[in-house]
Amino acid sequence: MEFSLTFIEVFLLGMYFAMPLLALFLIVISLLGLWVGRREGWSRSDGLYYAFITATTVGYGDRVPVSRFSKLLAVKIAFMGLMFTGIFVSIAVNAAGVAFKETNNVDSMKAEFRQMLE
Repeated sequence: MEFSLTFIEVFLLGMYFAMPLLALFLIVISLLGLWVGRREGWSRSDGLYYAFITATTVGYGDRVPVSRFSKLLAVKIAFMGLMFTGIFVSIAVNAAGVAFKETNNVDSMKAEFRQMLE
């Protein structure tokens, strides 16, 4: 239980500090999606739907841009989504590492492991 609480605390702290950057990515993804939707003649909701399906790299294929410029914007949306996901995952991995170190005596575990090798 201590591990989970430490993980949640560190994860939320990391998200707090990364929120301005993550919010910027979400705004850019949304705006690019609306731009693609407008160019392709889709509704706003379809443009946003397309943007977030593309950003998460799910890509159902039910909405596909036709023009070259829209396809270029789709690549930018996907790239922004990958950066967003990468930051989110790195915060989670860091939180897990910190929680593991704080809830387990890593130094004594290393010493025991070294003794076993000798």
